[in-house]
Amino acid sequence: MTSVPAAPPTEPAPSTTVGEDGRARCRWANSDAEYLRYHDEEWGTPLHGDRPLFEKLSLEAFQSGLSWITILKRRPAFRGAFHGFDFDRVALTTDDEVETLMQNTGIIRNRAKILATRSNAGVVSELVRSSPGAFDELMWSYAPAHHVRPVSFAEVPAVTPESTALAAHLKKLGMKFVGPTTLYALMQSSGMVDDHVAGCWRASD
Repeated sequence: MTSVPAAPPTEPAPSTTVGEDGRARCRWANSDAEYLRYHDEEWGTPLHGDRPLFEKLSLEAFQSGLSWITILKRRPAFRGAFHGFDFDRVALTTDDEVETLMQNTGIIRNRAKILATRSNAGVVSELVRSSPGAFDELMWSYAPAHHVRPVSFAEVPAVTPESTALAAHLKKLGMKFVGPTTLYALMQSSGMVDDHVAGCWRASD
């Protein structure tokens, strides 16, 4: 009986791929046109402002358990439904408005996440009432002083001590859907850390 040769070890997927424009990008970016735009223009780019960071926090909370592309493609609908993520206005969302949001097919119709967005808006509104910029300052105070660029996605963590500490701080303030994994994704997307892998054209920024 002829022995069957052992299968060669599986090669790990490359961390970058080259797009049609000849640029090497983080592997996930070339899977969808909106991902490509988001990767090139937003992901890892420093984001500041109380309202923009509240929006990012809210969208990351809605993403929990879903793919980020699902959220990105629905972002215009989210912005319309949540008044451009004006946290003062979102904090005043009535129960009747919650029911209307639950019928909005353009967003993720998850009651717990909708209610969390309303209550989180109240926390941010109160935080910045006498000190505009306080939410921005709080969020960025947990950005690591030093961050080593990953060579491959195997080196990219799901949580870090900083995201864990930030999650604990926000939960202490009364926020919901702000776990360490969600917060690390926010840190990546808002440029508090830059996880574009070595070889990606954005890694040279």
